[in-house]
Amino acid sequence: MFNQHGHGNVIIVLPSILLTMNYTFEPERIYATDPSGKLLAEVTFPHCNGVAAIDHTFVDESLRGQGIAAELVKLAAEKIQDDGHQIAATCPYAVVWLDRHPEYPTVDAGPAACRLSR
Repeated sequence: MFNQHGHGNVIIVLPSILLTMNYTFEPERIYATDPSGKLLAEVTFPHCNGVAAIDHTFVDESLRGQGIAAELVKLAAEKIQDDGHQIAATCPYAVVWLDRHPEYPTVDAGPAACRLSR
């Protein structure tokens, strides 16, 4: 899904919309920027003791409602599993998404709290 440089393309197909996001993958973060460097979308998932907690999702207002947050959480869950960690979530959006996708088993991360700004 992503190349050796940590960049990847994910195509999200929605009714009458074809959107391609170029994501950058880091050890605890997946994000996309526009050509000027403005952050468009992001998910973060710091890890400790074999558990990575999805603690933050962000999608620029201009792109909301197009399935990007869901795609980010899915990519994060897949990366967490690929890295050999267990999945946890404290971001309210990620908690709900993971509850709806039992194919990504989670462990308890404590009370839900999400970072409000970067």
